[in-house]
Amino acid sequence: MIRQLDYHKIHEIFTRFEAAEAEPKGELDHVNAYTLVVAVALSAQATDAGVNKATAALFPIADTPQKMLDLGEEALIEHIKTIGLFRNKAKNVIKMSRILVEEYGGVVPSSRAALESLPGVGRKTANVVLNMWWGMPAQAVDTHIFRFGNRSGVAVGKDVVAVERAIEDNIPAEFQRHAHHWMILHGRYTCVARKPKCAACLIRDLCDFEEKNL
Repeated sequence: MIRQLDYHKIHEIFTRFEAAEAEPKGELDHVNAYTLVVAVALSAQATDAGVNKATAALFPIADTPQKMLDLGEEALIEHIKTIGLFRNKAKNVIKMSRILVEEYGGVVPSSRAALESLPGVGRKTANVVLNMWWGMPAQAVDTHIFRFGNRSGVAVGKDVVAVERAIEDNIPAEFQRHAHHWMILHGRYTCVARKPKCAACLIRDLCDFEEKNL
């Protein structure tokens, strides 16, 4: 059944999110645009907490592309070997760092197309960096946002691109900058995959999820 969009309801949902946390923050530790790109790339199929643990000793010694190249792939592997797919991720980080040094003067580009051209950086990573570092209203759809968007009716879609477009179309402009973080945090801690915490949900009365817990 196709659900009819209620824009007034969507506005109220994000009004409540904003009232609860006006300036939501991402949970990946970073000190600059470069370390943010690396952290997000490392977070694929890994938890933010796991990435932060691995980068706690890495970023103090390799917070620029050149420093990462000086560190080298094998030493990088030793730092991130607790993260899934660490060998492939290490190769991509080194390749990315070399491109940033040789083609961008060591500066992380601020365009989606340029970011997506870097090894290990897909659309999701690019959108996270654009949103978190440059404050652009880019929507990075991960499993939490995909789940919340479809359950709540805020952004329904069969794949991440469809959900991303639905977010851009359905959520009022005033909430676009922080929409990504409100949704990911809500999906991570309240609208969880198994046994969602509906009783404690601040938008329970506005949500379309038909299997809401009593």
